[in-house]
Amino acid sequence: MPTESGSCSTARQAKQKRKSHSLSIRRTNSSEQERTGLPREMLEGQDSKLPSSVRTTLLELFGQIEREFENLYIENLELRREIDTLNERLAAEGQAIDGAELSKGQLKTKASHSTSQLSQKLKTTYKASTSKIVSSFKTTTSRAVCQLVKEYIGHRDGIWDVSVARTQPVVLGTASADHTALLWSIETGKCLVKYTGHVGSASGDQTAHIWRYVVQLPTPQPVADTSQQISGEDEIECSDKDEPDIDGDVSSDCPTIRVPLTSLKSHQGVVIAADWLVGGKQAVTASWDRTANLYDVETSELVHSLTGHDQELTHCCTHPTQRLVVTSSRDTTFRLWDFRDPSIHSVNVFQGHTDTVTSAVFTVGDNVVSGSDDRTVKVWDLKNMRSPIATIRTDSAINRINVCVGQKIIALPHDNRQVRLFDMSGVRLARLPRSSRQGHRRMVCCSAWSEDHPICNLFTCGFDRQAIGWNINIPALLQEK
Repeated sequence: MPTESGSCSTARQAKQKRKSHSLSIRRTNSSEQERTGLPREMLEGQDSKLPSSVRTTLLELFGQIEREFENLYIENLELRREIDTLNERLAAEGQAIDGAELSKGQLKTKASHSTSQLSQKLKTTYKASTSKIVSSFKTTTSRAVCQLVKEYIGHRDGIWDVSVARTQPVVLGTASADHTALLWSIETGKCLVKYTGHVGSASGDQTAHIWRYVVQLPTPQPVADTSQQISGEDEIECSDKDEPDIDGDVSSDCPTIRVPLTSLKSHQGVVIAADWLVGGKQAVTASWDRTANLYDVETSELVHSLTGHDQELTHCCTHPTQRLVVTSSRDTTFRLWDFRDPSIHSVNVFQGHTDTVTSAVFTVGDNVVSGSDDRTVKVWDLKNMRSPIATIRTDSAINRINVCVGQKIIALPHDNRQVRLFDMSGVRLARLPRSSRQGHRRMVCCSAWSEDHPICNLFTCGFDRQAIGWNINIPALLQEK
């Protein structure tokens, strides 16, 4: 019987050792996958000594972290594709430039420089995303308490816009796809007057109307002290099947106005937004005809036509104390128009979004906040238009935002029926309740703050045909930030 040589025996032992090590690795990986692949429902069902509210918050935060890293992974893949594309292009350029070949050293230097720039961009992305994850944990230290106070029901179609009077008496205004605009008593939820002068949805008749009504507010009723206050981070999911049938019209005793005092007629498309310039003698309108118009209210004459946007406008907003106008558009930009000097009308273009800019509004100081269908909100400094000073990333397209100037809080209404509150640095403060019992049941279109009203300080409206008044209690800890 032949004997096995020492070298063969050693080789066989090494092979068996590698095989055993490989099996060990596979078993380790398999057990690791089993551990990490546990359904979230099983994790949530495990016994824990943590309070349920704390455990729920932790699960939600870890879910946010997972989504952040998922987005980061996708961005990383895109950056890697850019690097590969750049290397291929540089290799092609190295073959023939002006009839001569680039040396390997020159090509390597150029590729290295471009790769270094992309690496720096990648590092910046990681840093920004990490900062956002850390800011998510900050929200656990103190939460805003959001309480639904009043529902304003009476429109027969979706509500496009909601606004609060800036002067006394403070009333709520809504504009709807049912061709009407209504004024409401904030305290009682009663309709004060109905305007029926338009012949299209909101201002689908390509005009803007100015009308007047002397408001007689009803006697305020005492507000019941409801003990059920819901933190803005709590949520109960509901479906459209839970939506009540809201077919009732406003009360029959509500007066109706059918003819405007003034009609502004210079647009060739739907008028999607309007606002007053400081002083109340001029108004600006934004239209789907890609222009914004500045009118003299007393004469109804067109003073300036603001052109330059490449696609339909989505919103316009005026500065509360200065003759400044900001317009947003589907062309992914928003523009700042300066009328402070009568002889010079300058315009600045802000580029930073990748989809429709749904709204841009002024805040305190020299800041503007913009929201977009690209699911981001950006805070800008008017003195530096190159890049935003803060970016908020969300999971749904953002509609018309509004900023509480006094408390520096941004309200973000979303396509997915959510309404979230953030501070100016991008830290999330709260999420308004949404369940089968309260909150919006369809897309939320717009929000409006009323800082001086004792009962409601935030109003929202949506395609569920109702406006809602909320009381937002911001803890002092958050206000000091």
